Amino acid sequence: MNDSYGMLTVAVDDGICFVTLDRPTKLNTMTFAFWTDLQDLLADATADDDVRVLVVHGAGDNFSAGGDIEGFGGLDDIPARREYQELAFAAFRAFETFPKPTIAAVHGYALGGGCELTMVTDLVICDTTAQFGTPEASVGLMPGLGVVRGRANSNLHWLKLMIFTGQRLGAEEAKAAGLVTTVVPEGTHLEEARRLAGLIAAKPATALRVAKGILNRGSAEGYEYSVEATALLHSTNDQAEGVAAFVERRAPDFKDR
Repeated sequence: MNDSYGMLTVAVDDGICFVTLDRPTKLNTMTFAFWTDLQDLLADATADDDVRVLVVHGAGDNFSAGGDIEGFGGLDDIPARREYQELAFAAFRAFETFPKPTIAAVHGYALGGGCELTMVTDLVICDTTAQFGTPEASVGLMPGLGVVRGRANSNLHWLKLMIFTGQRLGAEEAKAAGLVTTVVPEGTHLEEARRLAGLIAAKPATALRVAKGILNRGSAEGYEYSVEATALLHSTNDQAEGVAAFVERRAPDFKDR
């Protein structure tokens, strides 16, 4: 495997592939190229027999604050918006169907696409600083992956609370909602992820691959519809206003159109 794939840096140690979201000065927000880079990384990790478990975590003070909203202004028409959504969904789907077990080790923000990335991992460890949220409605969008995949992890009331209000869930709330497997003391999330990854790496890979494939059956239902719906939301006036308000650091003036 390579040592880096765009904003992703990689280290393999004792069967564990540590993938770092490494853009800390931008809260590890995900660039347009991120989605292709992630798929390339997963393809290489699939082919690498030294990789038995994958752990994803964030550099700096956060896991990831989601997509790079300032980059949304470059999506000028519906084909470009659809391409962006297709790339993102393909990357999420590749992560979910990656044949080896995956763990998200979360601290700080896991918002938007960052929160959605945790939804397609097999286990989620977080420390007490973690905050999970789906704030897309504040910029005229919806969490495309979240509305499709979130219900497999979280109950419907919690998910609606997050999507409709943008409210963030702290570590214990996220665990109660089903988004988190284990909460650990501040700063120990990666240590706990390493411990669990070591236990997993000692198990026979074929058995885990088969079990994961069966457990994840049917998880792609609704993907195609959500791609189209999210691409169309990118073309609304309210979405343009939401992004402009975000960039200009002001309250949005939505007109419901």
